[in-house]
Amino acid sequence: MNRKIVVSLLSTSILVSVHFAEAQQPTKVPRIGFLLAPSRSAVSESLDAFRQGLRELGYVEGQNILIEYRYADGKLERLPDLAAELVHLKIDVIVAGGGGMAVQAAKKASSATPIVFTGINDPVASGVVASLAQPAGNITGLSLGGYELHGKRLELLKETVPSVSRVAFFCYPASLTEPSALKETQASAKVLGVEVQSVELQSPKDFAAAFQATTKWGARALTVQAHPIFMDNRNRILEFAAKNRLPGIYPWREFVEDGGLMSYATKLPDLYRRAAAYVDKILKGRKPADLPVEQPTKFEFIINLKAAKQVGLTIPPNVLARADKVIK
Repeated sequence: MNRKIVVSLLSTSILVSVHFAEAQQPTKVPRIGFLLAPSRSAVSESLDAFRQGLRELGYVEGQNILIEYRYADGKLERLPDLAAELVHLKIDVIVAGGGGMAVQAAKKASSATPIVFTGINDPVASGVVASLAQPAGNITGLSLGGYELHGKRLELLKETVPSVSRVAFFCYPASLTEPSALKETQASAKVLGVEVQSVELQSPKDFAAAFQATTKWGARALTVQAHPIFMDNRNRILEFAAKNRLPGIYPWREFVEDGGLMSYATKLPDLYRRAAAYVDKILKGRKPADLPVEQPTKFEFIINLKAAKQVGLTIPPNVLARADKVIK
């Protein structure tokens, strides 16, 4: 056989082998780690929204992207260990949801793994990021909104129940945002002529004592801090409010859907859906430090008329007209 032909055939064979080998190389499937302070049921709608956001960007869970979920189930002391598990798995991005403690746990677990948070009242004041425009470090995400939301809730509660004079504010004292949340609530209360009593809870076992203290003080209404401990124990709070005929306004729509009177809050599913865009940008090479923190743009005011009837309350027409959704 002609020597040139032999060389040519060998060269072609080598090239085909190289291309075949390259084709056989498995494509790296990116992995997201989800660190969540609440339980799975408490964030199911928000997680659905996140997955929808991924699909809109071309990602399908289980096919071209994998997600590792870790739930603290309201037991916040578990967050550091759960965050460490995700870092050990060498995932590409951690998404932290359910409050500042989840983000702080992820931050302590790794200064290198990109982190996207989905809802903190004030990420700058809580030390999560350097600024909204330039987060710095390995963290960015979506803000839940300022502490003024607490004042707005109290304002809506007073408009709905003009005679209310004493409001219990359930709060979690270990939270980084608790002092500012309480301060904003008390400032609004002073303007509205309402007395606010903070009722502190460290764990779910404290609810019985908290309810007793609220009744003894003579509260005529209640509100709660935006914190996972209250989301995961919302049915206990709602049962107490119904039993004692206490109007309440809450920081999540789930409270109202489960029988609470009113909620005024950022739309959490919208935050989670938009978080998918952050993940996409990071997977494509962007650094968290170069992605500004987003402020919420959508808020919703929901009223439950069944709950109003249960506590013997008629919602004023001007308040009812402002509701984004009315549950009848």
